[in-house]
Amino acid sequence: METRSFWQFVWKDDQNRKILFLALGLSAVSFLIFKLLYPYPDFFSDSYSYISAASTGMDISIWPIGYSKFLALFHALTYSDTAFVGFQYFFLQLAVIYFYFNVLYFYNTSATTRKFLFVFLFINPLSLYLCNTINSDALFAALSVLWFTQLIRVLYKPQIHQLFIQAILLFLCFSVRNNAYYYPLIAILAFLLSNQTWRVKIAGIILPFFLIIPFVIHTRNEAFKLTGTKQFSLFTGWQLANNALYIYDQIEVDSSKLPTPASKELNRMSVSFVAYYNSPDYRPFLESFVGNFFIKAPDAPLKQYYFRHFHNAKTEADYVADWGKASAAFEPFGKYIILHHPIAYARYFMWPNTLHYFLPPLSHIEVYNYGENKIDPVAQTWFHYPKPEVHCISHKLQGLLIAYEALFLLFNLYYLLQFIIYLRRGNITASLANIHPSYWLTACFILLNFGFSVFATLNILRYQIVPMLLLLTFGLLLSDYLEETVKQRKRKLQIDEPGKYITPIENHA
Repeated sequence: METRSFWQFVWKDDQNRKILFLALGLSAVSFLIFKLLYPYPDFFSDSYSYISAASTGMDISIWPIGYSKFLALFHALTYSDTAFVGFQYFFLQLAVIYFYFNVLYFYNTSATTRKFLFVFLFINPLSLYLCNTINSDALFAALSVLWFTQLIRVLYKPQIHQLFIQAILLFLCFSVRNNAYYYPLIAILAFLLSNQTWRVKIAGIILPFFLIIPFVIHTRNEAFKLTGTKQFSLFTGWQLANNALYIYDQIEVDSSKLPTPASKELNRMSVSFVAYYNSPDYRPFLESFVGNFFIKAPDAPLKQYYFRHFHNAKTEADYVADWGKASAAFEPFGKYIILHHPIAYARYFMWPNTLHYFLPPLSHIEVYNYGENKIDPVAQTWFHYPKPEVHCISHKLQGLLIAYEALFLLFNLYYLLQFIIYLRRGNITASLANIHPSYWLTACFILLNFGFSVFATLNILRYQIVPMLLLLTFGLLLSDYLEETVKQRKRKLQIDEPGKYITPIENHA
């Protein structure tokens, strides 16, 4: 049984210390080479929204405000874009180093598993491109990895301080990205499965909400000041209406039953839009689009409604207020259509979205800065650039990241295959009863992420970084688990006497 502390395991072990220095060295060299090729960050539309919210000190924006606050905090220290990108990158790398050594500490891993994980984590160009973008992806991924690693420690080596650490990390995730909506469910499961007193379990479950609930209340109040309606996310109505419009060519809507005048107006615009554009190519085109066509397209009903009713914005606050007011107008429409046409929604939005989930497109990271050499004035001012021009080695070189689309599909299939093999090795009921809680936790994370991704939002590769990591890691660990059980059975047969069944994790439990 492993008796060393985690610190001793990493630092006092010669081999692990060499791995640590190799990971740090590779990360540093990769970053230096990358910044020679890409001296400026990558910008896209979301980047300017985050920077605008940071520069004006707003407490609510189109996107969760956490990343804008992070931008503002860092800007108070330095306006260097290289320092900012470097912090994003090394924060993510330190998070995955912490995750990697916890996996090695708590699980008996094969040499193959250790090598595959090392290569994916520390020789990974996708991390460099994500961290070079002014967007919340890198920060959210780092916080999520740290948070999930804490949950693993809650299961294997519970300590009181973990209650506070995971609560803070969960809150930070929640403030940075809407994808964290289902994270509290994962945390609840982790504490329920942990070997702790019920008093500690309950404390671990409720503690994050002491941070999340005041944040939600404050955000809703700020939204009310700005838009006249209490909303937590100023994007929810847009997303719901967008999803509903994906099925509009396949349903009949009784406009007299729509809940609001805005819904009825939007219905008239949507019927006209579908009638004008509907053709044999319309449905295939719509299903091939990543999942936010009606938010993006300027001639689609949502933007047309927005342009008709909101066109006098002069400041960033005005723009955010208009966007939020439109979201409040769209939300009843989207909810009504989805709830009254669930079968059509499942068939014409969720099913195409499922295909996008398994092969998530690169989206904006396929091309640097939209293929242009100029950025918006707000970014130039924020980073104190003397002129708005940016440059890089190639705008399209990062299109090679398309290989990660196939990798995400491969990791899903590999994880699913290992799970099926595990279940088929013996009695399914007994297998499910004996599987260790960490595998349940991961399976729950993957299933909830799948459900959220397919039901509620668009699917692009940068949203699936953390799931990709967990799919590969626990697919490999399941493989090691199965290989170990086979070896134990062989040893048992060879000595012809009952042997103790030792799982791959008992060595460090």
